[in-house]
Amino acid sequence: MPKRKSIILDNKNNDYVSLIKSIGEVLESARSKIANTVNNVMVQVYWQIGKYIVEYEQNGKERAEYGKKLLQTLSQDLTVRYGKGFSHSNINSMRKLYLTFPILQTLSVKLTWSHYQEILKLDDNLEISFYIKECENEGWNVRELRRQMKSMLFHRLAMSKDKNQVLMLAKKGQQIQTPEDILKDPYVLEFTGIEKRDTYLEGDLENALVSHLQKFLLELGKGFAFVGRQYKMQIGSRIYKVDLVFYHHILKCFVLIDLKRGEIEHYDIGQMNLYLNFFKAEKNTDGDNPPIGIVLGAYKDQLLMEYATQGLENNLFVSKYQLYLPNREQLQKELEDLLEEDKA
Repeated sequence: MPKRKSIILDNKNNDYVSLIKSIGEVLESARSKIANTVNNVMVQVYWQIGKYIVEYEQNGKERAEYGKKLLQTLSQDLTVRYGKGFSHSNINSMRKLYLTFPILQTLSVKLTWSHYQEILKLDDNLEISFYIKECENEGWNVRELRRQMKSMLFHRLAMSKDKNQVLMLAKKGQQIQTPEDILKDPYVLEFTGIEKRDTYLEGDLENALVSHLQKFLLELGKGFAFVGRQYKMQIGSRIYKVDLVFYHHILKCFVLIDLKRGEIEHYDIGQMNLYLNFFKAEKNTDGDNPPIGIVLGAYKDQLLMEYATQGLENNLFVSKYQLYLPNREQLQKELEDLLEEDKA
C-alpha cells in the first residue's frame, strides 16, 4: 500500500502550512515561558534554602558544633533525600546568594541559576552588580558571561572613569552614548589562539579575528556589525586599505580598526586620520555620525600618543590588545587605588 503523501508538502495548501507555522510558534513561545518560569522558581527556592542555612548558622551552639562541616553534611544528607543538585559547591552558592541578595525581590528574573553560580564566584559588590546588569541588558548566555568575567570587562571599562562613573557603571551596566564609551584598554584577544611572540604578522592577527568574528564582536561590545576587511579606499590614483570596518548601530557611525603587531607609531595616527576623513566625505550618508577610528597595537608610548592625537577633530583613539587574559589581582588593585584617589 503506497504511503500517503503529507499535505504539508502540497505547496497549494498554504492555509495548512500557515496553521503548522502558527502552532509551532505557540509551542516555542510556551516552552520558552515554561523554561523561564522553572528557572525563576529554582532561583527563588535556592535563595530560600540559603536563608535557612544562614539563619541556622546564626545560632551559636549549632555553629560551634558543626562549624565548616555544616555545608558538607547538608550536601550529603540532602543528596540522599532529594537527589542531584545539592553538591557542596551548590549549597555554598545558595548560602552566598542569600547573603549577597538578602531581599528576594532584588533577584533578577532574567538570570538563571547557572548565571548566578558564575557571578557569585566574585566578591566585589560593584563587579557583581555590573555583570548582572549586563546579562539583563545584553542577554548573555552563561558562556558569554564566563568569558567576559575572565577578561575582566568591568575593570577594563572602569579604568577610564572616575568614582561616580564607576558606581554608575556598576548600577546600570555599560551605557553607549559617546564614541569614548566603546573603547577598552586593553582589548583581550585570547580567543585567537595566537601566542604572545614576535614572529606573527599583522595579517595573522587579522585572519584570526575574522575567523573568530563572533567572539571578537563580543569583545568589541554592544552595537557592532561587521562590514568588511581590507576595505579599499581610492584616493586620487592610490589605493589604501583599512584592516577592519564595522558599523555601530547605537552611535550610527562607521568604526575603522587598524591593527599593529608591535608598537603604535605617530605616523599610524596620521594614516588613520586620512581614512576617517575619506569615510566622512565619501561613505557617510544622511543620518550617519562622524566615523570612529581605533588604532590597535601591542603597546604604545602614552606621551607620544597624546602629542600625535592632540588637536585632531576626528574621533580617533589608540588602544592596546593582549593575547592573554589580564592579571585579576593587578587590575583589582588599580581599581581600588582609583577609588581611593577619588576619595582623597
